[in-house]
Amino acid sequence: MTVIKLLVEGGNMTPGPAVAQQLGPMGVNMGKVISDVNEATQEFKGVTLPVHLTINPETKEVSIKVLSPPTSELIKKELGIEKASGARLKQRVGNFAIEQVISVAKAKHDSMLSNNFMATLKSVLGTCQALGVLVENKEIKEVLEEIQEGKYSEEISAQKTDIDSEKRQKLDSYFKEVAAEQEAIKKAEDAEKAAEEEAKATETTKPEETEEK
Repeated sequence: MTVIKLLVEGGNMTPGPAVAQQLGPMGVNMGKVISDVNEATQEFKGVTLPVHLTINPETKEVSIKVLSPPTSELIKKELGIEKASGARLKQRVGNFAIEQVISVAKAKHDSMLSNNFMATLKSVLGTCQALGVLVENKEIKEVLEEIQEGKYSEEISAQKTDIDSEKRQKLDSYFKEVAAEQEAIKKAEDAEKAAEEEAKATETTKPEETEEK
């Protein structure tokens, strides 16, 4: 048996050079394999995830194993963003409900080493912190403290993933305020930087002007 490991976009595997290079020599029906992989990864559309293909060199039979995507990819999919914050301490990229954290934890739990769902949940929260994601309008440190105190225990025990529409609206409204504040700070910083660069440019040209006189 031959195992080929690929990274593909869920529901959108294409016969690119990397795929052709690995599958071509195996003598399998590449079109069918791609179609089968896309069908198997449809639920992760837009997410990059690992896929293992086990090929029987004699029968050319191919079995597909879809592995869980990285936690960061699941979080970005949940938020509907392509990339996270490059400066997480200054730039927030989204505002999760605890139900969304639970949803990502459920998707990751089977692939985690721990059998403890709470450990998986806390791991997801750690990734939220790294990406610049708020949870329930709060920083992750505060959310972890609240979990320790027993808050959200009902949702976590039931592994609840449905979000009340009114709650979703409030979370979105809060994040709009955060995003507007971030944008204002960024504009002020950009303006200050531009002014500094202009001042430096002026200082640089002064000696030349004196020499000409």
